[in-house]
Amino acid sequence: MVSDALTLLNRKRIVEFAAAARLPTIFEAAALVREGGLMSYGPKQSAIGERVADLVVRILRGARPADLPLELPTRFELYINLKTAKALGLTVPPLLLARADEVIE
Repeated sequence: MVSDALTLLNRKRIVEFAAAARLPTIFEAAALVREGGLMSYGPKQSAIGERVADLVVRILRGARPADLPLELPTRFELYINLKTAKALGLTVPPLLLARADEVIE
């Protein structure tokens, strides 16, 4: 699921629905995994904030926004909720657990 304002606003309902329907979920934001989602994989939010701050500084120093390059995220984070995986009857492969930035138990 994408992490737009509507998803974040209704995150508790989404996670509860997915659990009741026994649906594995993957999100962009770690907050939804902490609330009971199965996993998330998305851009590292702090890195995005750093890039935004740099662009703001460049604009304040006189750069034209139209002249600034489009940038894509380069750092991503993987979060896994083992409690949710167990509730769904899923086994998370050890290699995936080893690659996770955070495993929530």
